[in-house]
Amino acid sequence: MLDYEDRFYSDEISAIVGVDEAGRGPLAGPVFAAACILPKGYHNPGINDSKKLTEKKREALFEEIKENALSYGIASMSAEEIDQFNIYEATKRCMKKAIAQLKIPYQMIITDAMKLEGYDVPLLAMVKGDANCENVAAASILAKVSRDRYMKELEEKYPNYKFSVHKGYGTKQHLEELKKFGPIEGVHRKTFGPVRRFYVEQLKLF
Repeated sequence: MLDYEDRFYSDEISAIVGVDEAGRGPLAGPVFAAACILPKGYHNPGINDSKKLTEKKREALFEEIKENALSYGIASMSAEEIDQFNIYEATKRCMKKAIAQLKIPYQMIITDAMKLEGYDVPLLAMVKGDANCENVAAASILAKVSRDRYMKELEEKYPNYKFSVHKGYGTKQHLEELKKFGPIEGVHRKTFGPVRRFYVEQLKLF
């Protein structure tokens, strides 16, 4: 059971926000973040770090979390914004966008190891927060499923790229697609190594 946040509930703290992201590492697509407030005392034994769950289980939990959460927010930052701000800064901004969507007051924020500034409530940037805190794990599922669904839609638009399979990560298949078809404007992250190298090679041809 992921119950680390239980130690923080008190007369003053009744709503704790869990925050996590999905998609910091890929070469293509947006980064997603989610913020989630589960009810005090609520525990779902199926909720875990999204990376430890099957796609089918994540999809089922996605709906359960939305139904049971007191409030949640899901946000994204595009590949172009990632290139503009860098992935670390874009992820922070994305998390803040997700938190800004919450509809109820909260008294604490727990993130998966990401420090966020500008909040007047206690904030804990916890290493492996998604493996210890149910609110953070729930946020990781919301972010992961939202991003995976987006990448599947992206494949329908750009069928040369099997985004539903590799989700934009730098797999052998994706690198071969990149070499054969070239980066997609507005989809691939130009500041990420393999994509950046493609543009450098193109410049050498002129």
